[in-house]
Amino acid sequence: MKMNSIAFAGALAVSATAINAQELKFANFTSPAHTVNASVIEKLNADLSAATGGAVTVRGYHGGELGAGPVEQYVRAVQGAADITWGLQGYTSSQFQKTMIMELPGAVPTGMSGADAYCKVFDEISGEFPGTVPVALWSSEPNIMIMREKVIRKPEDLAGLKIRVAGATAGKVVEALGAVPVQMPINQVYQSLETGLIDGVFTGSSTLDDFKLDEVANAFTIGAPLGSLGFFAAMNTGTFDALPDEAKAKLSGDYRCEVSNNAESAWNATGVAGTERARGDAKNTFVDLTAEEIAAFDALTAPVTQAYVDEVGGQSVFDALNN
Repeated sequence: MKMNSIAFAGALAVSATAINAQELKFANFTSPAHTVNASVIEKLNADLSAATGGAVTVRGYHGGELGAGPVEQYVRAVQGAADITWGLQGYTSSQFQKTMIMELPGAVPTGMSGADAYCKVFDEISGEFPGTVPVALWSSEPNIMIMREKVIRKPEDLAGLKIRVAGATAGKVVEALGAVPVQMPINQVYQSLETGLIDGVFTGSSTLDDFKLDEVANAFTIGAPLGSLGFFAAMNTGTFDALPDEAKAKLSGDYRCEVSNNAESAWNATGVAGTERARGDAKNTFVDLTAEEIAAFDALTAPVTQAYVDEVGGQSVFDALNN
């Protein structure tokens, strides 16, 4: 009889957990094979489930199931079409003017991860995320040149070429190098390279595996100071407010930086793997710039950073990064 009572009490506890369980919908515009799934979505699910005894879980909705189109992801979080979304600040550059300082060449101090940079200046930039609670903010691996066919060794090689960029900061870098920026979301880049609509793209090497860009490009230049890309994972404010205290506590403070660095490390690993694989393809030409060649690019891109900081009134953000 005693054992039956214990079993009954356990069943009641399980039933109560099930009734009160909250499954958060995480919108992913890419496939479940993309780096974001394991490094952010699955991590959040494991950690929130552990912190709440299974009361809060996270489920990824992949391939644009909750709404196609990378550009609209932030709005979907604000409107509650998903509980959490991820995307690039650059797709809506005008909203994230100060946040995007971290994307510029030389803005993040040497040896500091982009994730730690965002954590360091979070109080300065948090106002650019209305209607949401940022769950993670991180950077890609350094941008490289992925060209459809033209080999780039010096800035003059880029003159007049159409280069895809994710956002405004990268656009300014492209213009400084004499090329023409073409802004478009990443899911349009493969076809645009394939058809010749663009000549190349400045982006991280993780796209070689995550988006198979080396299938439609055969020239790669590494080492130019081109900055990086910035990413967010943001939770609807109403969703956050409705979470149990254990989940709120888990998502607060240092945990955001932990998830951010986990994502950035995964992006870097994907970038290394993609580069190594693409180097092994005989059709591809890789240019690893020398220090002298890098200096020629740096002379043109370095002034872009301070000019942008001045343009958006972001000196306090820049100073916080470097002090």
